[in-house]
Amino acid sequence: MAPLPLSAPVFTILGGLIEERAGLHYRADDLELLRDKISSRAELMGFDSLLDYYYFLRYDAAGSAELDALVEALVVHETYFFREADQLRVLFSSLLARRFTQEGPVRIWCAASATGEEAYTMAMMLADAGLLSRARIVASDISDRALARAKSCEFSPRSVRILPPGGEPRWIRRDGDRVRVDRSLCDVIEWRRVNLIDSAAVAALGPFDAVVARNVLIYFSDQTVRQVVAGLGSALLPGGLLLVGASESLLRYGTSLACEEHGGAFFYRRVV
Repeated sequence: MAPLPLSAPVFTILGGLIEERAGLHYRADDLELLRDKISSRAELMGFDSLLDYYYFLRYDAAGSAELDALVEALVVHETYFFREADQLRVLFSSLLARRFTQEGPVRIWCAASATGEEAYTMAMMLADAGLLSRARIVASDISDRALARAKSCEFSPRSVRILPPGGEPRWIRRDGDRVRVDRSLCDVIEWRRVNLIDSAAVAALGPFDAVVARNVLIYFSDQTVRQVVAGLGSALLPGGLLLVGASESLLRYGTSLACEEHGGAFFYRRVV
């Protein structure tokens, strides 16, 4: 079935509504991509016009819940175990090494954790280093569906397409066409639904020694990136570190966080 027509004006207002809700930014050349994704959701709800669907989302009493469902359908959950793991190794073995010797738990937030592979990777690395009992990991995402998948401890083989030195971790078990993570790791992670553009929700998590928010800023406009980075920076303790994706430099956004290079990876430190 062909997707519903999406004119440029309707694309603009629909895209604006989605960005207002979740921060996801769509450029003009994303029109066909957004049309294809929204059409199936609109038709499922019984609409044959995307303008009518927009009015429902914006003004109907049931629109808010449907907008959340639409965002669920739009967010990208591309992740896998041990993605960009060198940066995490430097963080744990060097930058946070002294902090692990001090009193109190080391608090680490895995923001935009998608289906959880990144949070589990951190838990595995800390457990193998004998540090997991000293850490408190919070993993969040905007998607309830992704969080449910994370808490199931069950993944597809694509999630282990990259393995650490030494081969498959002892925490992972293959079961037919599924990959299962040791349930004990799930139980030590605090899973939370958090919208990164909701400053109150971010603040409610409390302060962290490190925040890992990798490969999520690419989906935001420059203005939203500045807003999100400011919130993530405020969530850091003095001296705390923010990790973003390898392709997500913050230097052009004028952040107050200080950029540092360690072991070939970049980190952003709260200095005040």
